[in-house]
This record gives sequence, C-alpha cells and structure tokens, in this order.
Amino acid sequence: MLGPAGLDNVHGLRRREFMATLRHLHAQSGKPVDVGAQLFLNVMNVVTSILWGSNVGSESERTAVGKEFRELVADITGMLGAPNVSDFFPALAPLDLQGIRNKSDLLKDRFDDIFARIIQKRTESDQSAGGEMASDFLEYMLKLEKEGGDGKTTFTMTNVKALLMDMVIGGTETTSNTVEWAMAEMLQNRGMLRKVQEELDAVVGRDGMVEETHLPKLHYLHLVIKETLRLHPALPLMVPHCPSEDATVGGHRVPAGSRVFVNVWAIQRDPAVWKDPEQFIPERFLQADGGGGGRRLDFTGSEQEYMPFGSGRRICAGIAMAERMVAYSLAMLLQAFDWEVPAGERLDLAERFGIVMKKATPLVAVPTPRLSNPDLYSA
Repeated sequence: MLGPAGLDNVHGLRRREFMATLRHLHAQSGKPVDVGAQLFLNVMNVVTSILWGSNVGSESERTAVGKEFRELVADITGMLGAPNVSDFFPALAPLDLQGIRNKSDLLKDRFDDIFARIIQKRTESDQSAGGEMASDFLEYMLKLEKEGGDGKTTFTMTNVKALLMDMVIGGTETTSNTVEWAMAEMLQNRGMLRKVQEELDAVVGRDGMVEETHLPKLHYLHLVIKETLRLHPALPLMVPHCPSEDATVGGHRVPAGSRVFVNVWAIQRDPAVWKDPEQFIPERFLQADGGGGGRRLDFTGSEQEYMPFGSGRRICAGIAMAERMVAYSLAMLLQAFDWEVPAGERLDLAERFGIVMKKATPLVAVPTPRLSNPDLYSA
C-alpha cells in the first residue's frame, strides 16, 4: 500500500481530496483559515480513502468528524509523549499515579468505537452487494482475519483495528504538522515563499492546476521540505528503540531491554555539523558552506546528521507517501493562493514539544486566489 506502485494506483483518490480542499479554501478567500486543521482534514480523508475506500461524508460532516478525529489524535500523541513516573519506577505501575493508563484505555475505547462502526458499515455494504468486497486495505485485512491469519501468524479483529489506528495516527498529524511548519517558515521568510511560487509559475503556470507529475521538477520546493524536516522533525525523539542485547554507544553501556530515544531534533541542530542551525535556510542542502558538507542529503537515513524519518530496518515505512503528500500540499497551497497573516496578528514560530512536534500557536493565514481562471478552483 505504501510502495510506489501502490501509491500510483490511488493517485485519483489523492487528487479528489486535494481538489475538495482547493474548493473549500477558495470559498474561504479573504477569511482567516486554520492551515493545520484544514490540512489535517485533507490528509485524513486521503488516508481513510486508501484504507477503507471512503471519506467522512458531506462538507459539514467532514468538518465535524475531522475536528473530532484531530482532537482524538492530538490527545493520544500528547499522552504518548507525557513523562510517566512508572517508566522510572516500575513498581509503581499498578498504581497508575498519573492516570495515564486510564486515559489510554479511554482513548483506545474511542478509537475502537470509531473503527467498529466503520467495519460494521463495510460488512453490511459487502453483504448487500452479494459478498463482493471493495478493493482496499481494509478488505485485505478482513479477509486475513476471516481466514485466521497466514498459516504462520494468527490475525484477529484486534490486529485489524490496531493497524487502522497506526495508519491514521502515523499518517495524519505528522504530515499536516510538517506542511503547517513549512508554510509558517515561508510566511516568516517571504522571499522563500515568492521563490517557490516563481518556480511553480515557471513549471506549471497559472492557467492550470499543479499535479503530482509536476513535483519532480519543483527542486526548490523540495529544498524547503528538507529544511522544514531538519528544523522541525515530525517526531523529535523518533520512535523508541530497544536493543536485544547489551551494547556500548559512545562509551556508555546500554543494557538489553532498555528503551532508547534518539533525539533527532538535537542532532539536526548540532552547530558542529550545521552552519547557523537555528536559521531556516533551504539552500544549505546544495551549498558546501551551509551545513551538511554540500551533500544532497535525502531521507534514506544513511547520514546520521540528517535522518528525519529514522534509519535502518526501523525507518519509517511511509516515507514515499509522506513526501508526496507534503510536496503536493505545499505546491497546491502556494500555486493556487497568495497567503498573508491576518492584519494585526503576529506570526509565532514557538514549538510545543512532545512525541509530535507542533506549533505552540496554530498557523492562521488568509488565502487570496492567484490562478488566472476561477473555474480551475471548481474543476
């Protein structure tokens, strides 16, 4: 599902959702828009369309359910990043002094209820269609669950719901936050925003809509994305790792079974490696004197000073999808609209640290149409 061929097969689903977002933003022209919230809804509809073949309904339903889903995802990522005294004193775990286990159970039940309704709706729909299932990820998992597994490993309804939750949580807020950070940095550095728009005008023009086929030609846009992920990695501490045997790292003994967090946020701001590490400089990924040694650092995790998606066998499985979604989102937002901070408002780039790196204050900006033909917004 997350490989290049699988992503190509569902290109139509992504385009449908992006065009729906474009129409919504055009209707909001001249009004303040919560960029992160809008992009979360867009990404969520793309992810859910791929998973179970449908989005969350009408425009009003999309807004309401998107808000509920975003709050739920924010709650669970916030809880995952909260310090837990039981991690340091395991004997206290049964007492659940901070109520984290209780909160976790409540959030799990809310997700379970949402996915149970989706699965029930899918089952009833398939039965009314004479048992013919739609072709998507949920179909495959339900088929595997019905068969009890693949002969080597059992596969239950709990596994189905857990994988759905992993995909929704892992694929929505991380992507929308990255787009929000990129937009905020470019609004703070208007010259970079204009440079991306000039590139879009040269590659696409203003007489048609940007498409995914244009993305490989948008070189400066990809530099902006790389710099955004350097300065604002989606998961600042990545996912925890656990060594299967004792190891020595940098002269320190790491016992088997330890929970290890890699602080990629600090690594990618290391002044010993990056020149002016606190500054947003997309060109640093091309220039030898900008940090990174002039190398065209990418997302493979092969260079330990830049690994926003991790490295090795546990590298993020969704890199290809994330790269397409972030690039397509930014290209659409900047080709179709000019953006301004609301009059009298100040752009705030403060971070709210957690398992997911968020802006402390949501980005609110005002879109103004810039395409030559208004009909393009309703295509």
